Amino acid sequence: MSVTPTAPRVAGLPAVSAPPVVRRVRHQARDVVTLMAFSATSSVAVATGFLLLAHLAHTGR
Repeated sequence: MSVTPTAPRVAGLPAVSAPPVVRRVRHQARDVVTLMAFSATSSVAVATGFLLLAHLAHTGR
C-alpha cells in the first residue's frame, strides 16, 4: 500500500485528512485466503476446460 498522493492538491481547497485505517493481520490473512481460493478455483476451471477441449478433439467431435 502506498501513502503517495494520487493527484496534486488543488490550490485553495483545504486538505482533507481522513483518519488512517488500521488493517489488522486477520484482515490481511482473510484477504490472502480469499485470493488463494479464487486463484485455485480459476486454475481448476481453466484446467477442466482444457481437459474437455482435449477430450473433444480426441473423439473427433
